Amino acid sequence: MTALPKLEDLEDKSFDPFMVEKLSTGNCPDPYPRIHELRQQGPVVEGSYRKNFTDVPDVQMGHLPQVMVLGYDAVLHVLTHPEVFRNKEAFAPNLGRSFGNTITVMDAPEHTRFRKIFQKAFLPNVVTKWGETVVDPVVNRLMDGFIATGEADLIEQFTHHYPFQVIYAQVELDPAQAPVFHKLAIAQILSSIGAPQGPEASGKLGAFFAELLRQKRANPGTDLISHLATVEADGERLPDDVLISFLRQLMNAGGDTTFRGTSVLLTGLLTHPEQLRAVSEDRSLIPAAIDEALRWEGPVTSTFRYCAQDTEIQGHPIKAGTFVNTVLASANRDPAKFENPDAFNIFRKNTVRHLAFASGPHLCIGQHLARVEMTRALNAILDRLPNLRLDPDKPAPAITGHLLRVPEHLWVKFDRA
Repeated sequence: MTALPKLEDLEDKSFDPFMVEKLSTGNCPDPYPRIHELRQQGPVVEGSYRKNFTDVPDVQMGHLPQVMVLGYDAVLHVLTHPEVFRNKEAFAPNLGRSFGNTITVMDAPEHTRFRKIFQKAFLPNVVTKWGETVVDPVVNRLMDGFIATGEADLIEQFTHHYPFQVIYAQVELDPAQAPVFHKLAIAQILSSIGAPQGPEASGKLGAFFAELLRQKRANPGTDLISHLATVEADGERLPDDVLISFLRQLMNAGGDTTFRGTSVLLTGLLTHPEQLRAVSEDRSLIPAAIDEALRWEGPVTSTFRYCAQDTEIQGHPIKAGTFVNTVLASANRDPAKFENPDAFNIFRKNTVRHLAFASGPHLCIGQHLARVEMTRALNAILDRLPNLRLDPDKPAPAITGHLLRVPEHLWVKFDRA
């Protein structure tokens, strides 16, 4: 078996990218009162979403003309009109610096070509197979570490690890390299705040994936990288630079959002014991529970688009050259679409689908995998942790952040077998 390439750590080994990233995503306990206030001002509001919640400067976007778009219909309009509201100019200053030529930073026709190939790699029947072969072993291994104690912090001991370990397994990463891999993956996104460790991490991950891709093309296996390296659509394969950029982004787009989504799902159920009991007794409710968690506290509250031409939304003008804060959280808690939107209720009768995975041509390509991971994790928890409940002797979970939302801790007790 060919030895995998070795990852290089950051030169400053004392640098903690996790702490810096936490500062950039904020510690706001509840952004929704302010989001509701903004939405009531109209579908288009001048200014930066970020500046409503933090004084931490945005060195890449802070000086640019910005508006916020709020409410379900207005947000959906932005997401589904890519010829007006473009990705490339919106993400080149931040995600482009971090990941390179990734499909998130592309518009049609380039985006259409490459997305078609990625979609073949992430078809539901493909990712469902990963549930048994990849996800279940990771979930069970992590749970084995605390199941005998009758108590756990499900964030620190479970959700903060399992989506990332799934990715490690998918790329057949040596477990010894996992800590450096995670560190570099988080550090690379700090390019958006001007940290020098951002470009350093991007370069080191790029070199690692380039060599790994070379090996997999020579000796393909059943792992994710071999699959991506050989999948075709209309006779075309993914170019190396596009594939390497995607792999750079995978930890953040696939790992971090699934960690947050699963953490919120468990928080919603544990703080509503009657709903937890209902799901435990009727597993057919799991898809509704996942969708409600994603609607209630989506992992990402706002995303960017670039307005490429003078336009308007519901009579409100937006000038060409404006960067548009597309506030997904305002759409998912729009009272015109969701009754009592601030409540977590897995039994609600939705007339529209949530926008946590966005919509339009940039609809999240990994949504099927995210659902598989969240479903398998929740089933395992319900199966193996009987009488699961919040620990009454520890603080209740508190979801924080203005941009990326998650609780820091989720202390629980359960009956030992």
